[in-house]
Amino acid sequence: MLVIEFKARANAAQSAAIDEAIRTAQFVRNKCLRLWMDQKGKGKYDLNKYCKVLANEFEWARKLNSQARQASAEQAWSSIANFYRNCTNNIRPVGYPRFKKHSRSVEYKTSGWKLLDLKRIRFTDRFGIGELRLIGTYDLGYYTPEQIKRVRIIRRADGYYVQFVLSVEVTADRQPTGKAVGLDMGLEHFYTDSTGHHEPVQQFYRQSQAKRKRLQRRLSRKAKGSRNRAKARQRLARHELKVSRQRKEHAKRLAYCVIQSNDLVAYEDLRIRNMVKNHCLAKLIQDAGWYQFRLWLEYFGKKYGAVTIAVDPAYTSQECPRCGAIVKKSLSTRTHVCACGCELQRDHAAAVNILRKGLRTAGHAGTWLLDNQNAWGDLTSTVQHSGAEVQVES
Repeated sequence: MLVIEFKARANAAQSAAIDEAIRTAQFVRNKCLRLWMDQKGKGKYDLNKYCKVLANEFEWARKLNSQARQASAEQAWSSIANFYRNCTNNIRPVGYPRFKKHSRSVEYKTSGWKLLDLKRIRFTDRFGIGELRLIGTYDLGYYTPEQIKRVRIIRRADGYYVQFVLSVEVTADRQPTGKAVGLDMGLEHFYTDSTGHHEPVQQFYRQSQAKRKRLQRRLSRKAKGSRNRAKARQRLARHELKVSRQRKEHAKRLAYCVIQSNDLVAYEDLRIRNMVKNHCLAKLIQDAGWYQFRLWLEYFGKKYGAVTIAVDPAYTSQECPRCGAIVKKSLSTRTHVCACGCELQRDHAAAVNILRKGLRTAGHAGTWLLDNQNAWGDLTSTVQHSGAEVQVES
């Protein structure tokens, strides 16, 4: 699947109509979730059938396109299915489905919209959204209308966006490099690879805190319900959106560089939801953006044909990469020193262990990479600002 996003140019009346459609989609989703809670044994198709009951019961719910109502019911069932899966796999917390209070999107399937040309779309439900102009550089003419499976309208702090979900298999050719790398995520460095190269951490949230506090003070001084308060809240929301986009772009560029430089990438399978329970490190962990980096690694790995392996991080920072002995260390101990004579920076040693775990998981694929390497696992390294093909020498 491929998602293409455009910014939509909408006037005040169209913005009000989009907001009403979003609220209606949220209502349908919450009502379907309530049906599942109240009546035992309801399944996915029961929720889809319930959409017609809601349309007959509420006149304003009928304004939303029938397939858009079904898409909202499918979103409710997606949260229910995730809950069942977590219970089956004994994942904690299981994530019991919750009602949505502030939805920001409405999704249409193959009806309720019509693409007029490459830069204009018209929504045909009864909310009166009408024609929206699309702003962006993507070329929809490259794809057939049958490949467009979903259309979403998303509200963000800086306006409205239209997403097209395309049924397209995204692949690209890449010359094999014959190299593999293990990545250890950290707070002192964003990641350390199995050659000892450290990628510096970019604390976008920490760097923007001064401006954020200033905007929050201005917001708190405005009278509740006033127009000036709405403007101040909008400025704060745009600032937060900018910080999140900076973090996303940073993770995207690093992941692209790593995938272009290696045929196999091993990384830690971190449970970030459990890690942020440490209130001393929660802000730093959230600001690092490890999970977003992992998502882009997996996406680019699939696109360019590289192998990405998530390994269990247990004892990767305690085990000696030379002899395999367990050397207990606290978080404040940043150097690995073993009785066998191995002395490495802590994150470097962990990255080597992660790479070895990844190679064992992959079977025989890539084991030849260790034949002529030393015990440190000096295979390859990545440099963000030097181009995708440039490597750090061991």
